[in-house]
Amino acid sequence: MNLNLLLENLTNPALLFFVLGIIAVYLKSDLEIPKNSSKFISLYLLFAIGFKGGQELSHEAFTSEIVWSMLFGILISGIIPVYTFFILKRKLKVHDAGAIAAAYGSVSAVTFVTAVSFLESQQLALHGHMVAIMALMESPAIIVGLVLISFFNKDKTSPIQKRSALKHSLTNGSVLLILGSLVIGYLASEKQAQGIEPFTNDLFKGFLAIFLLDMGITSGQKMKSFFSFGWFPFLFAIFIPLLNGCVFAVLSSFVTTDITNRFVFAILAASASYIAVPAAMKITVPQANPGLFLPMALAVTFPINITIGLPLYFLIVQNF
Repeated sequence: MNLNLLLENLTNPALLFFVLGIIAVYLKSDLEIPKNSSKFISLYLLFAIGFKGGQELSHEAFTSEIVWSMLFGILISGIIPVYTFFILKRKLKVHDAGAIAAAYGSVSAVTFVTAVSFLESQQLALHGHMVAIMALMESPAIIVGLVLISFFNKDKTSPIQKRSALKHSLTNGSVLLILGSLVIGYLASEKQAQGIEPFTNDLFKGFLAIFLLDMGITSGQKMKSFFSFGWFPFLFAIFIPLLNGCVFAVLSSFVTTDITNRFVFAILAASASYIAVPAAMKITVPQANPGLFLPMALAVTFPINITIGLPLYFLIVQNF
């Protein structure tokens, strides 16, 4: 691995703000980001990525490669929950295994945003259709996870609400906002887009840093109870995402030769949802323990991806 690239990533201000949030928790500081502000920033990040992706998409020709890339993205989000479920089911309850499998099959919008920032530091631009692929990968994993729980759930007195799950997976706020912003960005002319460019571009990294500070605080709070579940969930949350990222970084070469696209596929395969999936599971599978799958995705997998994962996946797509 390129040590300079790893060191550069470890000293990235956004990452250091994430670490600051964790330190604040362990120092018992009263530092916090108000909930309304945190929600606004997360909505802003999704809006900015979607809108910029739409602008990029408007300059792209719709090719067979884009179609295959979209199918590949959906395939990733359908395959990962299946094999991770059977790994998890050996040690955990069916409901927890299904919820975690869905989380790791789905994607993390914030990890995606951080990856975009990483690409910019390498003077590489994100292709607009990858934003659409990220949004398309949210729902299939949730649906597969719920199907697996339904099939293997022996407690038939507590069936999951399939209709509610399907509706939520297709209409949850993060998917709707990023797809809507993508369409609006695609329809807007270049002159119209310039009017809000200071908001979508210039403020982006600052808002990302504050949001990661909030993520660090949340992670630090959840880590306290996480280790009571033993070492298996912790090890899973480290090694499975890295394995997914490396494998799909290589496999993506069969769909596209573009380094940027392959890198994004790797990070999407490696990331785990801690917004859309927990919200869906809270409604449909209340038996699943959020004190397990939330810290796995947020407090372990997220920092692993943005420290070790990003430079590792970038190295793979450059050399394989």
